[in-house]
Amino acid sequence: MKPSSNQDDTPKLREHSYDGIQEYDQKLPNWWLFTFYITIAWFVIQWLAYYQLNAMPSEMEAVDAAMGRIEAKRMKDLEMLDDSKLWSMSRDSKIIDAGKATYMSTCAVCHGTDLGAKNTHPELLTLIGLPLNDTEWKYGGHPTDVLKVVRKGSPDVTKGMPAWEPVLGVSRVVEVVAFIYSLHKEGEPVTFSADSPLNGKTGAPPPGPTGAAAK
Repeated sequence: MKPSSNQDDTPKLREHSYDGIQEYDQKLPNWWLFTFYITIAWFVIQWLAYYQLNAMPSEMEAVDAAMGRIEAKRMKDLEMLDDSKLWSMSRDSKIIDAGKATYMSTCAVCHGTDLGAKNTHPELLTLIGLPLNDTEWKYGGHPTDVLKVVRKGSPDVTKGMPAWEPVLGVSRVVEVVAFIYSLHKEGEPVTFSADSPLNGKTGAPPPGPTGAAAK
């Protein structure tokens, strides 16, 4: 025997119909209604905070802040790089392989696949870059000197290399420099080209990890 009830819980049909279909006049569940009401309240709060009170950063401000953090980290990483660390990186096979791949796809067209430029292939007119596999340098032979030129470009961009950091990014530029110095030995004598502003000076890169140059 069913318990008696003064309330009829049977869903009621609406009076109207459409295309032969009638819908129930059923109340939405409370969890759905509460979710809907909370969504409306949250929208009002966000609208007031974002558009009226300026209490929240705009999308552009958030992007600028994120880019600022990335730039700060990049500068910190660069400040920690010195000749000794670049020499160490030039003996790391993974970094060398990554730098070689970037060099071959980007730098070889001017400096040659063997880094010799016109020293080894004088017949190739496209090799307008300076040789990178000898001990003669134009703007300094220390790894940090070469890193600066690759990053920022030649001091005279009308006659030298453009800046590659905006194109490759810091990490890939560092890898390319590490690859270049993997073909050099620590402490090797350094000379300067005839048109170098450092001409007449001699020196050697600061001592780094010992051992033969990587091949």
